[in-house]
Amino acid sequence: MARELNRRAASAVTSLLALASLVTTTPAHALPAAEELVREARVHESAHEDDLALRRYAEALTLDPTLADAYLGLGALRLRLGDARESERVFQTALSHLPGLSVARLGRGRARRALGATSDAEADLETYTTETEDEQALRELGRWYAEEGRPLAQLAVWRRLLRLAERGANAAFRKEARLTVHALEFIVATADPVREPAGGAQASSVRRGMARMEKRR
Repeated sequence: MARELNRRAASAVTSLLALASLVTTTPAHALPAAEELVREARVHESAHEDDLALRRYAEALTLDPTLADAYLGLGALRLRLGDARESERVFQTALSHLPGLSVARLGRGRARRALGATSDAEADLETYTTETEDEQALRELGRWYAEEGRPLAQLAVWRRLLRLAERGANAAFRKEARLTVHALEFIVATADPVREPAGGAQASSVRRGMARMEKRR
């Protein structure tokens, strides 16, 4: 009996090892077809074969209209190629099929900004950063407000960045966030919309405020 049990155990181990070997050596073409098409699209993008990449992403979505990576890749590529309208449509479709795909909101916001739909773009980034606390997206939103000469909105974003920095271990980030918040508070407290109209001058005033604060130190 013991010999038979040992034989069966050895046979089971051999079978499991063979299965593990099969899984680790599965060729790329054995992946699900839609995912393989996304992989091919990325390879084409890396080779600057954008037309082929667009085609592969579209084919992947034809096979699987819920494949997040296909939407994200196609939307980003459309935007990079200057087709913001189609990029927005791709990200909108992604959110229709996958409402929880927050990063598609980030992509749609960038596409909308490229189209000049500033308020909608900022709303998308505000929602995305609220859901994710993505540092880079918050910085991007802060830059948008700076370019528009909106220091109050920029200050609100950097206060969020400061809270994020204070929870982390990056001392340089904490210092940058504190200095930027203080500079923006100084600007907002002394800004005169008559003497300092919105636009490039006000957007660059953050740098001047930071410089004045450094001199005081």
